[in-house]
Amino acid sequence: MKKRKSPKVSKTTGANLEDRFDNGESVLDYFDTKNAIRRINLDIPEWAIFALDEEAERRGIARQALVKNWLIDKIDEAKKNQLPKTDPRLGR
Repeated sequence: MKKRKSPKVSKTTGANLEDRFDNGESVLDYFDTKNAIRRINLDIPEWAIFALDEEAERRGIARQALVKNWLIDKIDEAKKNQLPKTDPRLGR
């Protein structure tokens, strides 16, 4: 059985990446944009911050970690409860 040759993956260095960027070439292939983190500002009442801090301390985690976990849990729950998309072939 013959081994298939894998396609060559061009390696790059920071300097090469900067040169490519400076020359107007796309460098997005070298970055993972699927899990990019974006910052948001969130205004919430002071009493809610105190409650978050108490819960975070009880769990032994940071407030930010608590909020992230709760948001992800809520998003997952909402996705599970979504109605299935309609299929025009079924007349619904």
